[in-house]
Amino acid sequence: MIVTISQNGILELPLALQEQLHEGDKYKVSMTDTSIVLEKVSQPLTVEEWFQRVEELGPDPDQLSLEEICEIVKEVRRERRTQQC
Repeated sequence: MIVTISQNGILELPLALQEQLHEGDKYKVSMTDTSIVLEKVSQPLTVEEWFQRVEELGPDPDQLSLEEICEIVKEVRRERRTQQC
């Protein structure tokens, strides 16, 4: 695809590209000696989106049980007591 810069400095993208863009999307623009680069800036997730993604991941198969966590806490406390003496 070839585009032309207008006299006013406007770069009109071909319709095929325009159809892939959405109103409100933000892009970082940079230039090299031979090209203009547009990089989409990702929007931060809302709290709802974040929770939805976490939920979609499902439970962590490596997650420790409550009993295992309690045992680790007890062990650390024992170690600290012996170090303090």
